[in-house]
Amino acid sequence: MRGVHPRRWARRARRVAQRAVPGAWERDRVYRDPERGWIFGVCAGIADYVGVEPLPVRLAALLCLVFFFVPALVAYAVFAIVLRRRPEALFASEREEAFWRGVRTEPGEVLHGLNTRLRAVDKRVRRMETLVTSNEFDLRRGFRDLG
Repeated sequence: MRGVHPRRWARRARRVAQRAVPGAWERDRVYRDPERGWIFGVCAGIADYVGVEPLPVRLAALLCLVFFFVPALVAYAVFAIVLRRRPEALFASEREEAFWRGVRTEPGEVLHGLNTRLRAVDKRVRRMETLVTSNEFDLRRGFRDLG
């Protein structure tokens, strides 16, 4: 193949991989959500980011339109242009989506949950290490190898 440079292919492969699996920072962004939204999905995207239903955000936007028409309209238009559309495969599962929403809204609770799970895993690993390094394990393995 003439004209193909390995660095180009490596850069292209990295870009494709980055688009396929979103990084943690992409999961913690504000996106427009046109599937759940009414006009451009700005209010639905903000509600999703904050972790509330879209209705209160829509009511707040409507109140802003009533009292501050021009600035609210300009702000909505800017958000509709600047915010990217929510990717289809942003989260692998509902559980992952709930985890990242918890990271945004209740980071202390999520950290406590992770700490609890990691302590349980550490305890299981310690029990396995104790079993594997014991003399009884060697004795049982010796008997198993004989039979």
